[in-house]
Amino acid sequence: MIKTMRTALFLFASTVVLNTGVVAAAGDKARGETIATQGNGAGALACVTCHGPKGKGNSAAGFPDIAGLHAGYFGKQLHDYTSGARKNPIMQPFASALSESDIQAVAAYYQSLASPVSAVLQKTPDPDNQGEWLAIRGDWGNDIPACNQCHGPNGMGVGNSFPALSGQHASYLKAQLIAWRTGSRNNDPNQLMKGIAERLSEQQISAITEYYATLPEQLSVQAKAKESR
Repeated sequence: MIKTMRTALFLFASTVVLNTGVVAAAGDKARGETIATQGNGAGALACVTCHGPKGKGNSAAGFPDIAGLHAGYFGKQLHDYTSGARKNPIMQPFASALSESDIQAVAAYYQSLASPVSAVLQKTPDPDNQGEWLAIRGDWGNDIPACNQCHGPNGMGVGNSFPALSGQHASYLKAQLIAWRTGSRNNDPNQLMKGIAERLSEQQISAITEYYATLPEQLSVQAKAKESR
C-alpha cells in the first residue's frame, strides 16, 4: 500500500509541476493593488489592514504571508470563504464583499509580489533535522509523504492546489495542520492534508513548520556559501 501511495503521489505531483509553467494571472493587478491598499468601496476592507503593506502577514496575530501565492490558489481560497467551504470569521465577510473581477484582480496582484526562488542544489536531508527530513523524505513508516512531493522543491508551491510553504509563519502553518486534523478546515484536494495532519505527531508538526518558516534564510546562507567557493 505504501509503495502504491508513494508512486501515485510522485506521478501526481510530477504531472502538476510539468503542467504549471509560468502563467500570467488574468486579473487586473492595478485594480488588485487598489483593493489591497484601499479596499473595494463595497464592503471589503483593505488587505493591508491585516496582511501588511507587502502581504507578509503578522505571525503573532495569526495573519499569513500571502505575498507570491499562486493566483489560482488564492482565488480558490477566497471563493471557499464566500461559500463557507473554508470558515474564518474575518475572511468570510471580506471575501463575500468581493466581486469575481475583484477576486481575480487581488489574486493577480499578490501573485506578482513573489520573491525570487533561490536556485540551490538538491541535498540529502540530515536525519537529525526532523523538519528537513519530513520535507524531503517524509515518514513513510507512518504513511506520511514528503511535503515537497506536492508542494514542490523547497516548498515553493505548485499550481492552484498546493501553496508555497517556504517562508510562511510557523504559527499559521501549525494552526492549519491542527485545523485539518480536527476537521475545522476541509477544503484540501481529496482530503490529502486531513490524513497527513492526523498522522503527524506534535513534535513533527513543530519541526516541519519551523523548517519551512526559516527555509528562505537557510537557502540564502547556502547560496552565499556556494558563491564564496
